[in-house]
Amino acid sequence: MDLFPAMPLSQWRDSKETLHRFAQIVGKIRLASSVRRNHWWNVAFHVTGRGITTRPMGGSGGDPVFTIDFDFVDHWLTVSCLDGSTTSFPLLGQSVASFYRETLAALSRIGVSVALPHPHPYKLADAHRPFAEDTEHASYDPEWVNRHWQVLSQVNLVLEEFASGFSGKVSPVHLFWHSYDIAVTRFSDRAVALGPQVDPVTREAYSREVISCGFWFGDEEYPRPAFYAYAAPEPAALAREPLRPAAAHWAERGTGRLATLDYDDVRAAADPRRTVLDFLGSLYRSAAALDGWDVEGLACPGGITDPLARPDAPAGGR
Repeated sequence: MDLFPAMPLSQWRDSKETLHRFAQIVGKIRLASSVRRNHWWNVAFHVTGRGITTRPMGGSGGDPVFTIDFDFVDHWLTVSCLDGSTTSFPLLGQSVASFYRETLAALSRIGVSVALPHPHPYKLADAHRPFAEDTEHASYDPEWVNRHWQVLSQVNLVLEEFASGFSGKVSPVHLFWHSYDIAVTRFSDRAVALGPQVDPVTREAYSREVISCGFWFGDEEYPRPAFYAYAAPEPAALAREPLRPAAAHWAERGTGRLATLDYDDVRAAADPRRTVLDFLGSLYRSAAALDGWDVEGLACPGGITDPLARPDAPAGGR
C-alpha cells in the first residue's frame, strides 16, 4: 500500500461534507463534556487503529465516564461507558439530522445527558441550519471514508515524528473537528495580547506565540488535500524565507497566510515522508529564528533530551 494513497477531494466531496458535520456533532458533545485545556486541546479527536476517538470524558453532574468512537473500518459509531456498556449505530445511510438524533439517543441509553448550547454547524456554509434539520448532507461512501482514515493514520505518524524533535511545549497530534484538519503545534512561552475585538476561540488558540503545522483534505477555498505550516503572529519577513521542497508555496487562508505543500506533490516525491518532514522543518526553522526562539536549545533529536543518549552525542558519551 502507498504511504499516501490518492485522495482527490472531487471523488469524495459529498461524503466529506457529511462526515465533517458528523464530527462537529460529536465534537460539540466533547466540548460540553470534557475538562477544559489550554488552546482547546480538550475538544480535539485522536486517531485510533479503526478510526477516531474523543477519548474518555464526562464523569460530572451525575453523568458516567464515556467515550465516542468513529469506526471507519466497519463504519459504526460506538458510545462506550466505564462500566463496560456500549451502544452503537451504523454510519452508512445517515443524514446529518438522523445522525444527530441517533447520537443523542445513544447517549441517553447509557445515561448521559448533554445539552449543546448551539447545535448548529460551526463556520460552515449552513451554519444557520440546526443539525436536526439537515437532511441535505446524507452521503457516505465507505471506501473513501476508510481511505481518508488510512491517510489520517499515516499523516498522524509523520506529525508525531516531527513533534518528537522539539523539547518545548508542544500539543498532541490531534484532529480539530471545526475545520477537519489534523495538526500539531509548537509554542513559545511569550504571551500574545489579542484584544476583545478578537473572538474568544481565537484568543485562546493563539494566546502564545505558535508555529503550527498539519494536513487537511481540501475545501471550497482550497479544493485539494495539502500539508500546511504557519507562524502566529507571523514574523514580518517570513514570506521571504525559502521553503522546501521547491513545490512548496504560500497560500492565502482567511486573514492569514500558510506555507503549503500539495498532497499530490508529496505523493510524487521519491521519499514522501522525508519530503513532508523537510517542508515542516523549513518553515519551523525560519519562523523560529525570526522570532528569536532558542532553536538549538529546544531541539530534541530522535525525541531524546538526555544529552548522552542523543543520536548526535559524541561516541564516547554513549
